[in-house]
Amino acid sequence: MTSGRRGGLLPLYHCLTWLLPVVPRTLARRAHLRQGASVARLGERRGQATLPRPQGALLWVHAASVGEVAAVAPLAARLATTCGARLLVTTTTATGGEAVARLLPAALHQFLPADAPRDVARFLDRWRPDLAIMVESDLWPNLLATTRARRTPLALVNARASRSRRRMPRTQAALLAGFDLITTQDGAVRDAILALGLPPARVIAAGDLKAATPAPAADPDVLARLAQSLGPRRRWAAVSTHPADLPQVLAAHAAARRLHPDLLLILVPRHPDRPGATDGVLPDMPRWSRRETPAPDAPVWVVDTIGDTGLVYALAPLVFLGGSFGPEGGHNPWEPALAGAAVLAGPRTPHAAAAYRALVAAGGAEVVADGDALGNAVATLTASPALARMQTAARATATGASAALERTLVALLDLWQQRRDQGI
Repeated sequence: MTSGRRGGLLPLYHCLTWLLPVVPRTLARRAHLRQGASVARLGERRGQATLPRPQGALLWVHAASVGEVAAVAPLAARLATTCGARLLVTTTTATGGEAVARLLPAALHQFLPADAPRDVARFLDRWRPDLAIMVESDLWPNLLATTRARRTPLALVNARASRSRRRMPRTQAALLAGFDLITTQDGAVRDAILALGLPPARVIAAGDLKAATPAPAADPDVLARLAQSLGPRRRWAAVSTHPADLPQVLAAHAAARRLHPDLLLILVPRHPDRPGATDGVLPDMPRWSRRETPAPDAPVWVVDTIGDTGLVYALAPLVFLGGSFGPEGGHNPWEPALAGAAVLAGPRTPHAAAAYRALVAAGGAEVVADGDALGNAVATLTASPALARMQTAARATATGASAALERTLVALLDLWQQRRDQGI
């Protein structure tokens, strides 16, 4: 492990960011403003806290954006309560911060500082966490090195498959060597991490935390009104779509409607306010942000609001999950599966590979190659008893995978107690 710790690109990275801190600072500032985050909180990107540190023990959880916050929220709440500690959650995105406010209202939220050494030191000087937990894959070299140098226990939870481990094994080994505990989404990810030379006792295949996230709720009164408004039309949904998904989804829907003229597509863009989400492509479609519902002949209904996927999953028995035709790497399929929807996805899902392996093997999900295959799947399933069987398999598989939270919680409590016993 000596060569792994010192190898790769990390020494060069540390040197460059020390000599040229303006680069990570500028990138962080641009991202902050591009996301529409509050200008008043821009100093957080320099490690300047906008909230006071509470007295007593503090758990720090870093979750990059919405998906990671949703995955870790139940675990973080349980851990903080059990340890009698306050909870600080950092995110890199503004939408992640909104998710913290919604899912962890008792937590403190700050934006992650730029990975410049002085900014990281300023952040850690202020917050002095008793335990640091990183979620999935948003790992910053200076942040990890400085946290570790201060003898703060470090855990990485819900680690997923990563191409970087194959492409830059020495750099990845150096990044991961500082963690006291790593939990992975499945055995395959654990094997990939152990292949880097990490001690087996530190790496646990706990399962995917996203399978333990409760299915999103739907307001029963709103759901009843929408179901009555939509009537008996066949329905499917495309959720968390990105610009690269949109042409494939719309072509698939047009093909499926040739067989099922009443078929309705419920389209839920991942980032409804970003250019290319739907603008210019679906200018005249009804939008839920304006509380519009589709007319009987409307082919598409755009649900361009945050937090309404529970309604969508309750209305659509078949869900295509976006981020799987473009470079995004796929999104969490456990959420629609737990809600009882059958799941479809494109071929690019490395960020959710473990979940798709389990769901496809159980018959609860299907991966399609392109828009033509997606159209065939939608047209076939919406008229087949196989759809109900697929829904049942998806929900059963997701429910069975939900023990990941308990396994991860036990491992983190062990780490917490060990470090407390050692006086750290």
